[in-house]
Amino acid sequence: MSESDELTQLRATVESLAAKVRALEDQVEITQLVAQYGPAVDSGSGEAAAALWTADGVFDAIPHLRMEGRDGIVGMVHGQGHQSVIHNGCGHVLTAPHVVVDGDHATGRSHALHLRWDADAGRFWVFQVSANTWRWVRTSEGWRIAERINANLDGTDGPRAMLAPPAKSVALVQS
Repeated sequence: MSESDELTQLRATVESLAAKVRALEDQVEITQLVAQYGPAVDSGSGEAAAALWTADGVFDAIPHLRMEGRDGIVGMVHGQGHQSVIHNGCGHVLTAPHVVVDGDHATGRSHALHLRWDADAGRFWVFQVSANTWRWVRTSEGWRIAERINANLDGTDGPRAMLAPPAKSVALVQS
């Protein structure tokens, strides 16, 4: 192999590794973004929770509340309903999302559990388990949530379908 061929091969290897590192960095950044949500809302930090979204991002908590923009998310966190829940003891626990990155956009799905403190029993109990679908976008601030749809896993088809692998993934598994 000539020196020129070796250099070409080395460049290709470096480019391949750089692409893999960027993909891993994207996955980690998005996963960390999701991991920040529970602590932000459970501590009552509305601005920190809202900063996870794009300025025009949407959080649709079906069928209860649809929040549009960061102000909508701050309003929910600082609102009387959420404040009463956190002051009585609760935890919003999100599972690590399955993330599919496509350039500067990504999609995913995950579960969320809402735990509530039962002072009489001296324990937490699972109040709610929901399906989540996500859309993230790369911004000048890094990855941000463009849309989160959250629906209770209540036995109906819609929320359950939110957790199904994308058709592209199913095709890959079948081949």
